[in-house]
Amino acid sequence: MLELYQFEFSQYSEKVRFLLDYKGLAYRKIEVTPGVGQVEIFQMSGQEQVPVLKDGETVIADSTEIAMYLERNYPERPLIPTTPREKGLTLMMEEWADESIGVKSRNAFIGALNRNQALRTAVLPSETPDFVKNIVSAIPSDILETLGSGVGVGGDSLNTIEASLKQDLEALCLLLQDQPYLTGNTPTLADFSVAGLSLLLKFPEQSYLDLPNELGGKALPGIGDNPAFEPFFNWRDRLYSEYRQATTTPGGSGTSSSEPTSINIE
Repeated sequence: MLELYQFEFSQYSEKVRFLLDYKGLAYRKIEVTPGVGQVEIFQMSGQEQVPVLKDGETVIADSTEIAMYLERNYPERPLIPTTPREKGLTLMMEEWADESIGVKSRNAFIGALNRNQALRTAVLPSETPDFVKNIVSAIPSDILETLGSGVGVGGDSLNTIEASLKQDLEALCLLLQDQPYLTGNTPTLADFSVAGLSLLLKFPEQSYLDLPNELGGKALPGIGDNPAFEPFFNWRDRLYSEYRQATTTPGGSGTSSSEPTSINIE
């Protein structure tokens, strides 16, 4: 069985989970402990970042490289179109999503948390936004530190990031006005990349991830809950319902393990 070394809260891991589910591939999630667990990842793949996919003796790091590996070795339900125009758009949008939606959503997510000084206190004040309360109470501190490592955004920088994200989401809504998917009439790598990488803008309502219940449907204020971007998140919800495997399936089992197995290093 394929093994996915991941963080459950990582939007790049979610991108790969989308791809695996779309292709109907069985896989086991292995949760990497931030810090010490990343040593094992480095020994295995030559880098500390997740996701990393292990297929027998083959180890593939980086979400884009994993996508290309899956396309070559598991060609059923292709992710990349064959027509030149749609193929070019798909590859370009996948790269854009990594550097735009992926990076900016993480920075906006951490920036929104850092805006509130309650992160540094044991008791959250009553005026703390529900989004912040739920995140701080539900996400382990080591995960928050890993997500926020090296970000340090705030003030005007955070405002700029949020404005840029809003422009990105407006553009995506426009693309989806007259077609069901980002590059045409069939889902591609572009769709699953954008959908997965938007994880931190708004968590899915249902149990597609092993998230605390209080995070379901919670949205980044001003972005994930903005009515102007409802067409995008409705589209993303449709992708989840049609192609993403729920963590629990009534009367049956999914393609992946319902809970990730953690790496333990003595």
